This record gives sequence, structure tokens and C-alpha cells, in this order.
Amino acid sequence: MTYTDKGVKRYTITSALPYTNGPVHIGHLAGVYVPADIYARYLRLSGEDVLFIGGSDEHGVPITIKARKEGCSPQDIVDRYHAIIKQSMADFGISFDIYSRTSSSEHHQNSAAFFRKLYEQGKFVERSSQQYYDPEANQFLADRYITGTCPHCGNDHAYGDQCEACGTSLAATDLINPKSTISGAKPEMRETKHWYLPLEQYEEWLRQWILDGHKEDWKSNVYGQCKSWLDAGLQPRAVTRDLDWGVKVPVEGANGKVLYVWFDAPIGYISFTQQHCGGDWEKWWKDSDTKLVHFIGKDNIVFHCIVFPAMLKAEGSYILPANVPANEFLNLEGDKISTSRNWAVWLHEYLTDFPGKQDVLRYMLCANAPETKDNDFTWHDFQLKNNSELVAILGNFVNRTLVLTHKFFEGKVPQVNSHTYTDIDRQTIAELATYPERIGRAIECYRFREALAELMNLARLGNKYLTDTEPWKLFKTDANRTAAVLNLSLQICANLAVLSEPFMPFSADKMKRMLDLTISTSSATPAWRQAGSTTLLCVGHALQAPELLFEKIEDSVIDAQMQRLATIKKQNEETSWQPKNVKPEVAFDDFGKVDIRVGTVLECSKVPKADKLLQFKIDDGMGCRTIVSGIAKYYTDPAALVGKQVCFIANFAPRKLKGVESQGMILSAEDKDGRLVLISPSQLVTNGCNIG
Repeated sequence: MTYTDKGVKRYTITSALPYTNGPVHIGHLAGVYVPADIYARYLRLSGEDVLFIGGSDEHGVPITIKARKEGCSPQDIVDRYHAIIKQSMADFGISFDIYSRTSSSEHHQNSAAFFRKLYEQGKFVERSSQQYYDPEANQFLADRYITGTCPHCGNDHAYGDQCEACGTSLAATDLINPKSTISGAKPEMRETKHWYLPLEQYEEWLRQWILDGHKEDWKSNVYGQCKSWLDAGLQPRAVTRDLDWGVKVPVEGANGKVLYVWFDAPIGYISFTQQHCGGDWEKWWKDSDTKLVHFIGKDNIVFHCIVFPAMLKAEGSYILPANVPANEFLNLEGDKISTSRNWAVWLHEYLTDFPGKQDVLRYMLCANAPETKDNDFTWHDFQLKNNSELVAILGNFVNRTLVLTHKFFEGKVPQVNSHTYTDIDRQTIAELATYPERIGRAIECYRFREALAELMNLARLGNKYLTDTEPWKLFKTDANRTAAVLNLSLQICANLAVLSEPFMPFSADKMKRMLDLTISTSSATPAWRQAGSTTLLCVGHALQAPELLFEKIEDSVIDAQMQRLATIKKQNEETSWQPKNVKPEVAFDDFGKVDIRVGTVLECSKVPKADKLLQFKIDDGMGCRTIVSGIAKYYTDPAALVGKQVCFIANFAPRKLKGVESQGMILSAEDKDGRLVLISPSQLVTNGCNIG
């Protein structure tokens, strides 16, 4: 029995399905998979019956767009990324009971059956509407297949659902000069029919269920977003789309239509349960003694708290989620994580770059989790948490305890008599006993950062106990006292091995190996319930050789990751560069007033006490003139410009810059990286000749 849930027989835990248009990154892990795995592992250690469900979301427009760009089929895309995601999740220790995929035939059949049942019960409404259509590709266009100019910021590459430049949500009809990304054609408005789930019919029920029933136990960000949606008034939600990739709509007159990805994806949780459990699946979804918990990111709140519950309510036989602990977003080095911009730390790449350090990332992502607000991942913080916390606190305590035991007691748990205990021993034992419940209650309330902090406080307790008792000084004068101190220290290590498993399973296993610790469990005495005691290790029990639990991460390793991000940032800046908007029209006569000429550089030097300025002496065909230009940053060897022909404006009024009179302006072009480049004629021309 857990500390807060009474009368619950089993737990169905779902984690948001990662989209298979790319690998999994640290934002996904911090938002969904690390907290879900901590929760599932903890419940198993507490003796609970748990089903932890995961899988890949393999339908939707972004996948078809990626397939079109790469010249392959959508199936090729989802096969590639499903394999990468599934393997990297397993290597990272995410303990799914099943990890499946929505492109499976079982899921297609299940989703179609779910839709058909609601359709036959009259739970949908049919509506015809105007939608953009590509006359050259002969197909209706989903929002992401349409680009145009954003009406808010003028970005010429905004999508039909959002402008990524200014972040504004859009409708395709908001775009100025829309065009199809498939053919480039100007889309036409044509009539199409779709099926809608009338959410407004469930609004009052949702108000009672969420606003009245879950005000106290749901996280404020989840409750607040739901309240905002409900207060604004719910509208019918389309459950079908005009696409050729996805679950086919199983009714007549639906050719060329598939189920909307946000209709079929959550049904995937049920499909995967059926795949895993066979005929025994219903207890996980239809028994009121089962607790259903969805782990999601904040962008999925409306679908898991309003749309999916309305679907389940309409169907009529399913339980509803007891909680939907959604996290906020994790940024990377102060910038929003983006798959399209490659601005991310990808899990499969991390596992290659940091072999054997899964738990360092798990620790960082939990300690820095965006539980109540967006948070930031930095590589220097990653290094600091490893070196100053995992190495210096947890690893240091375990290593000191094992090394001292091998040194003084031949690697065996020493004998201890209770009469040798002092006040500090009794205080430490009493505090040790509180940690299972302190950590467990925080986990059950979805406060994973707090739970991890409590775990590290236990390691700090052990370190302080060793430091205060100084067993390395006691052995020659009081072996019995040394034995008592190291026995208790070893018991703390054993407790850390048990209690750290939800957070850092690889390190927990390593501690168990070094301690040669085996916890015998039964339904009456699960492992978590045995923690907090000082009898996990028997007197005389032989320990294995000590190893370092964690290793220090050097600056060079972090520098390499920062350099990689710097390269990506530069590539993104170059890729996203667009010419500046053309200035307002001017009359030809106005342009004719500007006298642009060609001259040869005779001398060039830096202007004293002016980092940005170069002083040119120009042969302008009429003698010579001096021109000062702010391009010193881009030409560090001024002498190399001597003999070069440049273009300049000859009829600007002279003005003084840093005490030097400048008689014109040298023309330069600003490249996409901000660099200024002098404009020169392509071949030698006579000094003083006009340009125009």
C-alpha cells in the first residue's frame, strides 16, 4: 500500500507518445519519460501492480512532410525513428512494460472500431466546411502544407497553423499570399466534409469532473489551462482529416480521409494494453479500482484532460484519468528546444557521447525538471551537478564507507552491539527511518525534484555521520566503536541502493553489486517497505570490491558539447537568413542625386583610439580624398587593401570622425552573418568613373 492512495488495486501509467519525425531529446525526457519512469519504478518497489505503457505516435502531417522532403514513404520515416526511439529509451532505463507503435495493424483496427462505435451511437456531428485545396496536386491541404506571409510580423515562411518567427498561432486563412508546400500553387477554397466530436455537449460534465473534482489534487498548470479552455467555451472538435496517411475512417463516404492524429493517438494506450495483456486487458482500463495516470508535456494538456476524457465518456465503459501530471518546457542553453533547428541534446547521441552515464542525465533532468515553470538545461550545470553532487556527495559517501570496511574489517559487515550506540548513532538511525516515507510521499504527489532532493539529503546524512564520527581515527583505540560506525554507514549505503532505484537505476544496481545486496520481497514486505531499517545487511556479510560510483566530468568534455551547439547555432542563423525588406520606393531623380564613383586605395590604416574605424586615402581620379569607414572589425590587415578598387559616394558633405575629416562613404554589403564586405568592380576601371 502506498502512503496516499487507499483502495487502489493497480496503476495504469501512460506516457505521451513521442512523435516519430525525429529522435527523442532531453525536453521529452524531462517533461514526460523520466518522471513517469520514477513513478512506475517506485510503485513496483512498493509492491503495487503496475502497467507502464509507451509507444510511438506515427501519424500526422509532420511525418508526411518529412517523407516528401526526403523522397521516401511515411512508413520509412516512422520505421527509422521508432527503432531509434525504442532502443534509446531501453538503453536509458525507461522501464516500459510495452513500447509499441500506432502504425500497427492492431492499433488501426482498434481505433477504427472505437470511431465506429461512437459513429453508430450518433456521438459525432457531420459538417461541411471550406478548406484550402491544391489544384495541381489534387488534394486538400492540412495546415502545415500551407505557407505564406504572417499578418503579425511579416515573416514570409509562416505555416498555416503557426508563425515560428513570432510564435503566433494562426489559421491557414490568416496567411497573406498562401501557397502549397507540395506544388507551390496558390490554393483554392473548396468544400469538404468531416466528423466532429461536439465537446460543447460535455462542457458541464467536464466542469464538474475537473473544476469541482480535481481542484485540489491536479497541478496548478494543468487545472489552470483546463479552466481557461472551459471558461472560453468548448467548440466541436474535428476527428477526421483529408490525408492519405493514418487510420482510415471506417464509414461510407470517407474516401481520402483518416482519423485526426489526436483522436487515434490516445487510443494507442488502449491498443498497446491489449497487445501486452491479451484477453486480460480490461481490468487496466475498465475497473474502478484501477488508477489511471497520464504523464504528458504542457502542450498535450487539452487533449488528455478534455478531448480524450470526452471520448472515453462518450464511449461509456472506460475509467477516467485520476491525474495528469504535466510538466512545463525545458530549454537548452537559454533557447527553445527545436527538432527542426536541431537545437537539442538527442538521447541516442548522448548515450554514445557519455557511455555508462545514463544516471547523470537522469539526475540532471529530475533535479532541474520544469515542474512548475519552464527551466533551462546547460552543459555547465550538468557538469556541476555531476562533480559537486553525484561525485562529491553520493559517490564519496559510498566509496569512503566501502573502502574503510575493506581496510578495517576485510570487506565484511562488522559486528555491532546496540550498547555501543551513542546519541549521534541513535539520531542518525531515527532520521534514516523517515526517508522512505519522505521520498515516497513526494513521488506520489508528483513532486519529483523534492523526492530527489530528499534522496540526496540521505547521502548528506551519511557523509555528515562519517565526518562527525571519524572512524579512520578510531580503529586503533576503539575497534568496537569503529565497527558500529561502519555498520551503520553500510546500512545507509544499502538504503541508498534501494531508495535511489527509481531515480538512478544503473547506479542503484552498481551499489547493490558492490554491497552484494539482495532484497527478498513478498507482497507483504516490498523492497520500499524494508528501507529505513538498519538490518538490510547482515553481520559478516561479504562485500565486493569498491568501485567509483560516479566519475568527474572534465572541462574538455563540456567544451566539445558547447562547440557542437555553437556550430548548430551558426548553421541555423545562416539557414534562416532572409534579405531585408526592400525600402520604400524613391523617385529616379532622387537616386540620380547620389554620385557613386570608383577609386583605388592608396593608403589604409586604423584610426587611433577607434577600434571600428579605418582611414582610407583614395585616388578618385581628381587628386585624392580621405574617407573613414567603420569596417575595421572585418579587415584586420588594413595594408592588404592598398591597391584595391572600391566604390564610394563622392558627394556626401564632409564630416569629422574621431578628429579625421571623412570626404565620402565607402560602399559595403552586409552578408547574412553580419559581416561587411567592400564592394569592388569585377574588373579594373578608370579611377573617378561614375556608377549608375
